[in-house]
Amino acid sequence: MTLSPEKLCHALIDAAKQAGADGADAMAAEGQSVSIEVREGALEHAERSEGIDLGLRVFVGKQQALVSSSDARPETLIAMAERAVAMAKEAPEDPYAGLADPSQLIQSWDLAAFELEDSSPEPAPETLKNDALIAEAACQAIEGISQVQSAGASYGSSSVHLAASNGFSGGYRRTSRSLSCVGIAGTGTGMERDHDGDSRAFQSDLRSAEEIGRIAGQRAVERLDARKPDTGSYPVLFDERISSSLIGHLLGAVNGAMIARGSSWLKDSMSEQVLPTNLSVIEDPFRPRIAGSRPFDGEGLATRRRAIVENGVLTGWTLDLASARKLGLESSGNAARGIGSVPSPSNWNVALTPGDQSRQDLISGMGTGLLVTSMIGSTINPNTGDYSRGASGFWVENGEIAYAVNECTIAGNLRDMLLRIIPANDARNYLSRVVPSLLIEGMTLAGN
Repeated sequence: MTLSPEKLCHALIDAAKQAGADGADAMAAEGQSVSIEVREGALEHAERSEGIDLGLRVFVGKQQALVSSSDARPETLIAMAERAVAMAKEAPEDPYAGLADPSQLIQSWDLAAFELEDSSPEPAPETLKNDALIAEAACQAIEGISQVQSAGASYGSSSVHLAASNGFSGGYRRTSRSLSCVGIAGTGTGMERDHDGDSRAFQSDLRSAEEIGRIAGQRAVERLDARKPDTGSYPVLFDERISSSLIGHLLGAVNGAMIARGSSWLKDSMSEQVLPTNLSVIEDPFRPRIAGSRPFDGEGLATRRRAIVENGVLTGWTLDLASARKLGLESSGNAARGIGSVPSPSNWNVALTPGDQSRQDLISGMGTGLLVTSMIGSTINPNTGDYSRGASGFWVENGEIAYAVNECTIAGNLRDMLLRIIPANDARNYLSRVVPSLLIEGMTLAGN
């Protein structure tokens, strides 16, 4: 009989000690998923998967190594431990590597408060198929849709456990339910594509299949007859669908690994203004039913609610133990650990302060400019913050959407851009990154 993820972790740690490791941590993830795709009213693809993955990190002094496997047999656990210890003995020393001190570990948590797992029964494949068919039909019904590229539904559940030789042991289960649709409008070289989708921890929170298909179709049709805009300096409104990427660049720049390497455009900006004074970026790993929520990080430290930016001022780096040690600071409880990777700093749920205007208010007030709904490619200089991305969306004239736009480039410098953002109030509160549409005046736009 296969051991539970918890028992597998402890078996790996025991094997590592037997093999000569001074310390070790282990992670086990067991999951199952089912996904259905339909096309033209018939089943296109069906897949079900089940499996378990194991990761073991060992320390020999200040030398570390990591191995992973999807084989949970007892002899494999022993071989993993022996291999990891042999690798560690050959690895260079890392003065910042090591497990948390027992005094740093989380002592208790209320897992039920996070609502990570939906206790309702797993949906039958036929139910998933029907949802996908409803989404496809709703998309196809939109006038101007030439075909539905794909419509799919999926369900997954997983158990994750982390244990270490310093005494930490903890885990949790998650469920996810997803639905998506991609519509194509037009014909020949004039075809345009767009999509909609939703993913939730609880089935009851998922938006309806009809709504997702309808919105995918409407978005695709709205993109027809797109043209290049004029080159110049214009206000740019980043639609809520893609605005979180701007805050993502900010989060990347305050990541402790980047700071420790000295390769961030914000490396010397602690306690300086990086956003308008009325805006804050709050990280909250305790929001129920949200993908980024968790009681502890990948090193067994308690997660915590904190302000990354408060009233426009940068207040903290995102740190795991290694980056914190390099900087002479304390971990912020933000270590993310993968089966086949060592811990690294990562953010949980974040939210930007909303504005007091609607998206339509910002469009009406921007005069002539660009509403960006999708972006491709990325040229971001991590040292200077120089920003350049391909964009498409809609041209705004006299405060009204005039026509669809594609094949243009928007450019600026992230430090300057973020200091000028004006947020709308249209953020979706059920996302892990809650960021509304963002208006930035005076961006460089390259088109015709």
